[in-house]
Amino acid sequence: MSRPLIGITAYFEAARWGDWVREAVLSPPSYAKAVLRAGGAPVVLPPVSSYAVEDYVRGLSGLVLAGGVEVGADAYNGEQDARVPEPQPNRDRFELALARAAVRADVPILAIARGMHVLNVAQGGSLIPWLPDSLDSDRHAGPGAHTIQVSVTSTLGKAVGDRVEVVAPHHQSVRRLGTGLLAVAWAEDQIVEGVELQGHRFGVGVQWHPERDGDTRIFDAFMEAAR
Repeated sequence: MSRPLIGITAYFEAARWGDWVREAVLSPPSYAKAVLRAGGAPVVLPPVSSYAVEDYVRGLSGLVLAGGVEVGADAYNGEQDARVPEPQPNRDRFELALARAAVRADVPILAIARGMHVLNVAQGGSLIPWLPDSLDSDRHAGPGAHTIQVSVTSTLGKAVGDRVEVVAPHHQSVRRLGTGLLAVAWAEDQIVEGVELQGHRFGVGVQWHPERDGDTRIFDAFMEAAR
């Protein structure tokens, strides 16, 4: 059986090899390795012109919206916080268009960290631009693990159970859910840490990084849908 072709979003960044420093398409290898372990064939998608998204989607069996720098506030008509790293508007535009095309085509989507925010904004939702201000605490920005509650009736809950311990440092969070999205996982303070797209073959977003933690269950469920 051939492996499903899985697209992974990436970004342009300066990179060095030998004596050369040039802009390069970068993607942490953990995404490709997780896709490969789950039985897929990973393909890195450079954030080029949004005109290419329909062609990408037609050729893919699944899409991973990967992590990275925070989504710019312009994408959801918000106000950019000075403490948020400089946004990458070209990447934002490309990934928002790609997410919308994948939703229209019912292509399985696994949206990770920033990717969950992209999916939410693509569906018309908004973000909390600087979470510590909303909570009067930076507890979500630390490197420590915490336990989240997961809806057992959700696709995510069927994969990981009703509770899962994760490491998910983040400064932004979902504020208003986008059209068709349901919250399916929460931290103890009710910050949304997982979402699902209703009526979609597989549309799951998580705030944490399952590609890093060695727990293959989410990628296994995603790949089953992609097959």
